[in-house]
Amino acid sequence: MLKRLFDLVSAGLVLVLLFPVLTVIAFAIVLDSKGGIFYRQTRVGKNGKTFRLYKFRTMRPNSDKLQITVGHRDPRVTKIGYLLRKYKLDEFPQLINILKGEMSVVGPRPEVPKYVELYTPEQREVLSVRPGLTDYASLKFVDESELLAASENPEQTYREEIMPAKLKLGREYVQKQSFFTDLKIIFQTLFRIIR
Repeated sequence: MLKRLFDLVSAGLVLVLLFPVLTVIAFAIVLDSKGGIFYRQTRVGKNGKTFRLYKFRTMRPNSDKLQITVGHRDPRVTKIGYLLRKYKLDEFPQLINILKGEMSVVGPRPEVPKYVELYTPEQREVLSVRPGLTDYASLKFVDESELLAASENPEQTYREEIMPAKLKLGREYVQKQSFFTDLKIIFQTLFRIIR
């Protein structure tokens, strides 16, 4: 109950305080390239229930056939998109998902259905909690797109190396979660962004 109250208050407060900044970002996206302001993607949430995750659009339209981003210079990413991704500003619309109860501020990052289908029964433990905006895996794999860019087979590298490591961290979070842990992850995330 405390976690949900924190999610509602913090997400609502951030949306109100940053509304002018978010409005500027929205205009910049529209001016930079054709397409809408938001990108919506189906993700898997708590108990395996799917939902539409919101992000600011950082790619050109019809660029999501490959569901992983390869390198900061992925040609599908727009000019403003590079900036938004670098500072994680593209993630702010997920505060709407938090208000709707589909996500939490902290929790295992939600995955697309095609990868969730590969989870082992043990790995599915991460689906027992609401997915989050940030978690231990977000901190450890902040340079994920660069790791994939250096791979000869990015899809295989993600499925066989990165995803299992993320899920291990996600399971550790689920097993040891606490309000203090959430605060620690939030502060580590903020420090990583502004560093």
